[in-house]
Amino acid sequence: MSVMFSDFKISHEIIKSLIEMGFEEPTPIQQMAIPPALQGRDLIGQAQTGTGKTAAFGIPVIERLQPGKLPSALVLAPTRELAIQIAEELNRIGRRKKVLSLPIYGGQSIERQIRALRKGVNIVVGTPGRIIDHINRKTLKLTNIRTLVLDEADEMLNMGFIDDIEWIINSLPEERQTMLFSATMPEPILKIARKYMISPERISVDAKKIVVSSIRQVFYEVREEDKINALSRIIDVEDPSLALVFCHTKKEVDDVAGKLQQMGYYAGAIHGDYSQVRRERIMEKFRKGDIDILVATDVAARGLDVSGVTHVINYSIPQNPDSYIHRIGRTGRAGKSGIAITFVTPREYRNLRLIERTARTRILRAELPSKEDVVKIRQQEIIEEIEYVLHNREFVERVSFIEGLSGEFSLKEIAAAALQVAFSYAGVEEIEDISHKMFATSEYTRLFLSIGRRDNVTPSDIVRSIVRVAGIDNRKIGNISILDKFSFVEVSSDVADLVIQNVKGTVINGKKIFVDRARERNI
Repeated sequence: MSVMFSDFKISHEIIKSLIEMGFEEPTPIQQMAIPPALQGRDLIGQAQTGTGKTAAFGIPVIERLQPGKLPSALVLAPTRELAIQIAEELNRIGRRKKVLSLPIYGGQSIERQIRALRKGVNIVVGTPGRIIDHINRKTLKLTNIRTLVLDEADEMLNMGFIDDIEWIINSLPEERQTMLFSATMPEPILKIARKYMISPERISVDAKKIVVSSIRQVFYEVREEDKINALSRIIDVEDPSLALVFCHTKKEVDDVAGKLQQMGYYAGAIHGDYSQVRRERIMEKFRKGDIDILVATDVAARGLDVSGVTHVINYSIPQNPDSYIHRIGRTGRAGKSGIAITFVTPREYRNLRLIERTARTRILRAELPSKEDVVKIRQQEIIEEIEYVLHNREFVERVSFIEGLSGEFSLKEIAAAALQVAFSYAGVEEIEDISHKMFATSEYTRLFLSIGRRDNVTPSDIVRSIVRVAGIDNRKIGNISILDKFSFVEVSSDVADLVIQNVKGTVINGKKIFVDRARERNI
């Protein structure tokens, strides 16, 4: 028998708000978190984005609010976007109880925030830096705080907020409930839990079950120079309602979004260099569907919570498995289906396999849609548009053009010529055949180099030296790991001996280096 919200000891007002919000039954994380949280117990919840974490802690927080003008709950979030989204959802959940949740973050007028705090709020949701600013100004009073929530704790760790979090915790009353939610549980986060939480209830939603059950995961073998064409081909064939495209760098985000726009797609971009106003405007367009493709960096997309995202596309493969989990969690929300697509270049196969092992999932290889597939889809779209115009008789004003041509050409010839023009404008004839450029999986050999961080060496130094001395294509070089005294570099196995023979004894950054095959390791 399924569990319902009415099975929990929560007020009629909140149940009514949840019904109005479209909540039908609690998600697994809500089923596990709400009962102990309502009892005031400390809680550690491990679940990825999109599993219903906000309501999981939000419902108990609202039920346990203390009366008065001072806030009785504090929620810490890694980004301004997430702080805004959490505050909005808490306000919706607590609407019938007249609960007021206030987002506090950098980039917004601090004077406006001070005025709102003076009027009185029930819950403060904020980023660590701005919360500390208000505490130091004595504009945020903590004496009435009875509940602390750390949301997306691993992201706050990645962004360097761990010391700020501890500072804030030490400023709070000792008698309080603490709830911590995180997609992953690195040691520094567990250390925070051990230090500041009292016999916490530990709950976890199996990331493997969530990922595998609700998200179809595939990867495509694509050379770097073919990625934009591959992306456009996938968009044409998959026809996503809303798609998130992830890139590593801000420049790449701008380049990819710009090229998509030039190709006629409704695409937008967000990254850290954009002003808050611009980012919020783009996000609002994405939520409304005015743009259906959003290109972003990991940092800009942290905390992004948009319902209806059907596709997550890793234009650049995530740099670590945790990032992969966070990215693909933007689709397949609350049991709905979603698709995660990853582009993989030859040197990135080891990254892909590491992601699979760590995330305990299987990412299936898929064949890139052929040129013929895309041509058929675009032609079908044009035919459907023509049928629509014919059924709605939107062609009447154009009949005179046909009459002018019919003296010299047959109606079939005119129609075929019109289709040719339509196909040309739709780019059907310009679709590049990149199937011949697909490659076979490359095997890599890991080499040891006797030069490291203390020698001021960079990956670029190593790549330039190997390419110059061994005379190989830089695409034959894979991952590079630079440690303090030495480095590891992956090279295509077919050139490993050549690299060892030619690079051994050469000088990089003024140091004569030794090169050999690295000893086997478990990764």
